[in-house]
Amino acid sequence: MIEFENVSFSYEGQEHGGLHGISLKIADGECVLFCGRSGCGKTTVTRLVNGLIPQFYQGELQGRVLVDGQEISNLPMYQIAAKVGSVFQNPRTQFFNVDTDSEIAFGIENEARPVKELEERVEQTTKDLHIEKLRNRNIFELSGGEKQKIAFASVYAMNPEIYLLDEPSSNLDMASIQELKEHLRLIKSQGKTILIAEHRLYYLMELADRIVYLEDGEIARIFTPEEFLRLPETEREHMGLRAVDLARVLPPASHPPISSPTLALHDVTLRYKKRTILHQIALSAAKGEVIGVVGHNGAGKTTFSRALCGLHKDCEGAFLWDDQPMEHKARLKRSYMVMQDVNYELFAESVGAECSFGIRNPDQDLVEETMKELGLTAYRERHPNTLSGGQKQRVAVAVSMICGKDLLVFDEPTSGLDFDSMAQVAGLIKRLSEQGKIIFIVTHDFEFVCRTCSRVLHFDEGEMPDDIPVVMDSLQKLRELFSVSERKEM
Repeated sequence: MIEFENVSFSYEGQEHGGLHGISLKIADGECVLFCGRSGCGKTTVTRLVNGLIPQFYQGELQGRVLVDGQEISNLPMYQIAAKVGSVFQNPRTQFFNVDTDSEIAFGIENEARPVKELEERVEQTTKDLHIEKLRNRNIFELSGGEKQKIAFASVYAMNPEIYLLDEPSSNLDMASIQELKEHLRLIKSQGKTILIAEHRLYYLMELADRIVYLEDGEIARIFTPEEFLRLPETEREHMGLRAVDLARVLPPASHPPISSPTLALHDVTLRYKKRTILHQIALSAAKGEVIGVVGHNGAGKTTFSRALCGLHKDCEGAFLWDDQPMEHKARLKRSYMVMQDVNYELFAESVGAECSFGIRNPDQDLVEETMKELGLTAYRERHPNTLSGGQKQRVAVAVSMICGKDLLVFDEPTSGLDFDSMAQVAGLIKRLSEQGKIIFIVTHDFEFVCRTCSRVLHFDEGEMPDDIPVVMDSLQKLRELFSVSERKEM
């Protein structure tokens, strides 16, 4: 059993993300979903159970957190690790090896298991999780979703009694989310206790025993799944929560009229390490278009977006702007990309400085307006690295508006975002569209696509078989693309 006894925690030097007076008991074998707006304290709950608070994250802790009657703050980390396994939002932060087999075996190697037992456990993990295609791979060449699978496998191999998952679906396509759901169903059937901090809710409705809604660091309400599903859509959105049924997500009634094409790609082929990723891609885009880019993990979406921005050079074919060729340097000058892992593009010492970093003569009024619109004003003096994943994402999105580029590419811009932040980003995308920007959005987020995109490009098997308008008549086809059931590894 996990017990929170009147637990309060405040991070050193931070006003947000802490907890206040949390009392909760979680039974063995129970699956509990923690949800709420970004910064409500979901991740803090997981850090209290796996010992990262107070052993790694400093702050003021009151109350007690007990696992099987033992106070976590008094236990050495190796004893906690034997009971509690964690899968973080960004799996890269928990890797210690460069190949997948070594990473899966890393935890059990540190338990000094006999070699034969270790090998058997790795094989059993591979079989149980159906990850044969990920064996003997370079971790740095995996997609974000594939890295998440390896992170889960490394925890599963250690066979802990408690699983903690922090935004586990944030980098996954819908097929991989379905696989994650089956993995969770598997460990639940084994009697494991599961705590999940998550914004995407729809895939957990059949698994969660209780849903704990946090607000400003406090437990505001606790639901059964049945009670939660009965919430009116307007109330759920008011609570800052994502959709619980994707079948009810609808596109907007209309999109702005499209002008003549400005950007064109003719017979573009992209390669990576002499391997063809995408072959003979042709498309055109007009100013104001918002174009979704979808496909399974590893289909080449990120390579395509990097090529659009001039960051990927191994290209054949023509990129044209107003019928004039654009080599990669010209594309670099004209474009801005919000990366999937925003940690790679946050450089300044404060959020305020980040929003104008590297921009010549920034429009300070625009900086202030954008920070306010995305709810970043309160974090002006905070270092970007102290923000939650969703808050970091909003900072990168803010820079994309302020920098004044014509071609904007967003790689999973809603990764880790709650409903409020997703809606804010959707509103920002709409404003950028009205300013005549051409926008590409690489995403697995069906809810976000329906709110923002005018059309969707689908990549599969190195080609682009579909270019579909986001309208009611094509909604079923779009759902099928997002729900593709067979993974085809690149």
